[in-house]
Parts: sequence; structure tokens; C-alpha cells
Amino acid sequence: MHLNFIKNTVLLFVLTLLSCRNQSSTQAQTPISVGAQQTAQYLPILKNKNIGIVANQTTVIFKEDGYTHVVDSLLRLNIAVKKVFAPEHGFRGTADAGEYVKDGVDAGSGVPIMSLYGANKKPSAQALDGLDVIIFDVQDVGARFYTFLSTLHYMMETCTKLGITVLVLDRPNPNGHYVDGPILDLKYSSFVGVHPVPIVHGLTVGEYAKMINGEGWLTDGIQCDLKVIPVENYTHQTAYALPIKPSPNLPNAKAINLYPSLCLFEGTNVSMGRGTALQFQIFGSPFLEHSDYSYEFVPKPNVGAKYPVHENKICKGLNLQNLSSLDYIELKWVIDAYQNTENKIDFFSPFFTKLAGQKLLQEQIESGWTAAQIRESWKPDLERYKLLRAPYLLYPL
Repeated sequence: MHLNFIKNTVLLFVLTLLSCRNQSSTQAQTPISVGAQQTAQYLPILKNKNIGIVANQTTVIFKEDGYTHVVDSLLRLNIAVKKVFAPEHGFRGTADAGEYVKDGVDAGSGVPIMSLYGANKKPSAQALDGLDVIIFDVQDVGARFYTFLSTLHYMMETCTKLGITVLVLDRPNPNGHYVDGPILDLKYSSFVGVHPVPIVHGLTVGEYAKMINGEGWLTDGIQCDLKVIPVENYTHQTAYALPIKPSPNLPNAKAINLYPSLCLFEGTNVSMGRGTALQFQIFGSPFLEHSDYSYEFVPKPNVGAKYPVHENKICKGLNLQNLSSLDYIELKWVIDAYQNTENKIDFFSPFFTKLAGQKLLQEQIESGWTAAQIRESWKPDLERYKLLRAPYLLYPL
């Protein structure tokens, strides 16, 4: 009996290994394929049309040996790409957050580039003159204050008024596995938050564009001629590490995962690592003297942060590199920093309200609410939002 038990155990172990191998093989045969790779689906839409494209360094078609930029690929296929529109951080993704992005010409393709950041956040009718289709293909990270969503809104609005089709080549959302945060109050709508959605909205760009249309969020409820090329083999629970960093200060998966939580510090006197090699993986300031803040760093100018907060000053705070991945917004860091700062009056800036999308969050923190109490106050609105979101989902939750 003992030998039979051993034989059965070994057999079970072998079968388990084979099962795992088969599962791995199946998964290997069905990799995620982003919208840009589905050329058979969208080339007929572009044929014999004049094309504009909202693009940056993430606008690529992946291949076994690397990737090619969508603009280059379309030009090789004799698609008439007439103009590139560059969002925040520019066409090559090297500009600082908030830095003015200039118009120009792409050295590789010779296609004119027009900035959609700075004075021309909303494209004019003149800028789109002669175009038949606008492609929108930039990698989002799933947070309301990541400005590519505002760029999407304004482009959809101008295109709708001019009768231009908007074609979204969809990409996975690396923070698409959860929904969290306060809902934006439209009184505080800005370029870092246009729509009444939570900070973490749980949608891909394609799904988000469908919601903009479906909820009538464009001026006067106008409807954009919208087409979405979806991602293949993707669900909202699919882990997706971005192969190209979406902006200068989001260098890796850890920073992207922490971004929805740490970006709230942009509205305070606390640095979240701009000017270091650990952007959005650390935080600190010269005003946090509490013993809990044992990690020290000194921000210095670098790519994506020419003038970092607290430049050349010793900041004390926390290093979050080894933290497990989050599926919620962690508020305790902002709350604790406020409670332990030397001067509470100078802790918050007006920008915090824009990031939060409302005044209430700052008032709750100043009044001593705990993270659990604040999160509890979000629940009713988040449940309503999830119902609102449901008709626009393209991928299983």
C-alpha cells in the first residue's frame, strides 16, 4: 500500500507538471495583442484618407524582434499620415510634466508635429483642416489626472464638430484591475480631470472613449464618430507590464502601480521622487522630521525633472520599492505626512483640489479622518460609478 501511495503521488505530481506546461504553452500561444497590431481591422478605415494621429513614444506595433512606430508603419503602407499631434511630454516622451511642448517636424518621417499641450490643449478646426480620420494611440496608466484622457476628450470634441472620425487603437490599462478614489466634482474640472469619474477609473482608453460618447460628456452632448480597435486576449485582471515607459517619471511597473496614490503629493510640499532615479517609488520632504521617515534623498535635475521640488535639499521620507502591488489608493502616506509636517498651513497647495477633483478630501484629512473613514465615504459613489461604467466595458472584469 505504501508503494502504491508513492506511485500515485508521483503520478499526480507528473500530471500536475504536464498540466502546468500545457497551460503555459496555451498562454504562450495567446499573448496580448494591442489594437495597433490589428492592422487588418483598421487599414480599410484609413485607405485613401488623410490621417492625423495623436501619438507619443508608446505608439508602437510590437514584433518578435522589437517594435516599430505606428507612424512609420503606416507611411510604409502608403497611408497618408499628414500630421502628428503630441500630448503632454511630447512626441518622444521626454518633456517634463507641465513643460511647454513645441510644434515641429518629426526627423524620422518628416511629418509635421503639433503640440496638444501648452497653449493648444484643445485642437483648433484649422489644425485639423483637411483630415478625414484621427487615430488616438497613446498608452494610458488608468488614473484620472493622467492628462492623455483630457487630450482624448478635446480631440473627440473638435473632430465631432468637423465630422472627422476618431479611431482609438486600444491598449491595456496597467491599473485596470481596480476602481478607487473620490469622484470628480465638475466644479473642479480641469486638464488634470475633466469627467465625473474616480481617480482610478478602471477603463482602457477605448472603453473610456465609449463612455465619453455614451454619457454625453462632449459639449451639448454631441456624439463623436468613434471606432475602437480592441486589445486581443486581455481582461481587466491581466497583469500587464508596459514595455515602454509612458512618461519620463514613470520608469517601471512599481512606479505605475504607486502613481494613483503618490500623485496626490503633487498638490503638497512633499516630493515623490522627481529628480531621482526612484520617481513615484519614494516620497519625502525637508519638513518631515518624524523618526518614521528614515529614508533620505536629494532631488537633482534629470530627464523629466529639470527643476524638481526641493532641488538639492535633503528630503526625509519612505522608500516604497519593496511594497506589494496595490489594488486600492493608499491614503495613509498623505495623511501621515500632513500630521507630521512642521507647518500644516503650507502643506497643501490649490493644486491638491484639482488632483482630488473635489474640496472634501483635503477637508477630511485636515479634520483628522482616518484612511478607513475616508475610503468608507467613497463607497456609495464608487458603486454608482461601476454601474455607469458597465455598458462600456470591452473586456471581462
